[in-house]
Amino acid sequence: MTELSERIQKADWKKEKHVPVIECPDQVKADEVFEAKVSLGKEIAHPNTTEHHISWITLYFHPEGEKFTHQVGRFEFSAHGESTAGPNQGPVYTHHGVTASLRVNRAGTLHALALCNIHGLWESSKEIGLI
Repeated sequence: MTELSERIQKADWKKEKHVPVIECPDQVKADEVFEAKVSLGKEIAHPNTTEHHISWITLYFHPEGEKFTHQVGRFEFSAHGESTAGPNQGPVYTHHGVTASLRVNRAGTLHALALCNIHGLWESSKEIGLI
C-alpha cells in the first residue's frame, strides 16, 4: 500500500506551475507578526478555469527540533467561472493566492500544500530563522 506522502509532488516553482511559492522574510523577530504570501504560477501561469484550477492551499509551520507540525491556515478557492450558462461563463473567479499573518517564537519551516483538481497535490517549503 502506498502512503499519501508518496503522492505529494515537488519541483522547482520556476519550472513547474503547480508548485506553491512561499514569499516571506528569511528571518523574523520572535513573537512579531509577519506576513507569508503563498501563490501558484509565479513564473508559469496556472490556469484558473472551471476545468483546471487550484482547489485549496494549506500552510503549515514546523518548529525546529519539534516532532509535530502545526496548521497555520487552509484557504479554499470556490469560484472557477462556473455558471448555469456553462463552464467559464460565470461572473467570478477566485485567484489562487493568499496572505497569512502569523508570528512564531522558534525558528522552523513553513510548508505549503496545494491541490490542483487535475494534477494532484504539490508541496514546497521555506525555512524561517529568528533574528
